Amino acid sequence: MHVEINGDNHIHAGEPLRSEVRATVEGALDRFAERVTRVEVHLGDVNSHKNTADDKRCMMEARLKGLPPVVVTHHADSLALAIQGAAEKLERAIGNTLGRLNDR
Repeated sequence: MHVEINGDNHIHAGEPLRSEVRATVEGALDRFAERVTRVEVHLGDVNSHKNTADDKRCMMEARLKGLPPVVVTHHADSLALAIQGAAEKLERAIGNTLGRLNDR
């Protein structure tokens, strides 16, 4: 599984942040590793000039073999919480998608 991390103009996606994001994504999606080919992570600061609640955004898009992409977004007070929340949502969304396929 390839994990690509992108930051906006206000978030520098340096190596420490990239390592943290990769570890979070790979940990959350470990059980789907054979089905997920790529995960794109987009990090953003919605109100960069102000410090407001839920102004950090993490959007994750997972590419599954033979299926349309699964996309989730999570907003939180900190970047770490936004990343963790998006990873948990993505895990549930992929589980639901693959579960529906197995039910057919």
